[in-house]
Amino acid sequence: MVKRFEDLTFTDDFMFCKVMQEPYLCKRLIEMILFDSIGKISYISVQHNIKTYEQAKSIRLDVLVQTENGKFYDVEMQVSNERNIPKRMRFYQAAIDISFLDKGNSYTNLNDTFIIFICMFDTVGKNMPIYTFENICIEDKNTTLQDGTQQVIINAEAFENIENDDLKEFLEYLKTGKAKTEFTRRLEKMIQAIKNNEQARQEYRLMSTFEMDARDRGAHDKALETAKLMKMEKCDNNFIMRMTGLSETEIEKL
Repeated sequence: MVKRFEDLTFTDDFMFCKVMQEPYLCKRLIEMILFDSIGKISYISVQHNIKTYEQAKSIRLDVLVQTENGKFYDVEMQVSNERNIPKRMRFYQAAIDISFLDKGNSYTNLNDTFIIFICMFDTVGKNMPIYTFENICIEDKNTTLQDGTQQVIINAEAFENIENDDLKEFLEYLKTGKAKTEFTRRLEKMIQAIKNNEQARQEYRLMSTFEMDARDRGAHDKALETAKLMKMEKCDNNFIMRMTGLSETEIEKL
């Protein structure tokens, strides 16, 4: 079921992307997670689509940020655990690199990138609030590859285990919805402003309709594929109709 517009929170994809379009909140959140200043933001792109070539899997980044120094920050909100985040990070990194390195440019021109997944669960399983990964030398773990990449996974479930008060309160806000700090109160204020915006309401309605239609088309295509396999196995049409929900006409056409 699609959530009602009035019930959306910061962890919902639509609301997360809307809020993160506000430069101050976006910058503050990234700096809070990385414990570092990122400089001035050049642009913010939400629901950023990347398709490298015709047969390749396309991706849609929640929030892609570039700063004046050329660094990229991909920030993803993840509510459900699909158990694929490490491989997704690998693919996202590759797609960003291919997308932004023009033909003929040197590899040294690759932008530094930070891929950040804000998770409502512990995808690593060590009960730590933050997991930061860089490529290091196995033989000498003090030696990094210095390839300009960093991956960060946030585990909101472990908010009580973090010493930084601002980040702790933010992660607790994700889990409980209680805004106790200046930053989380500004997030809530922004969310309420979006909910009072009729254009945003219409955008959400249209997006929800489109995604439901896409899911329905996907389910129908899957049913057709299943029916084809059942036909090849000489299954009775009535049985195929019961198993797939397809009409007799659709099955006869296969």
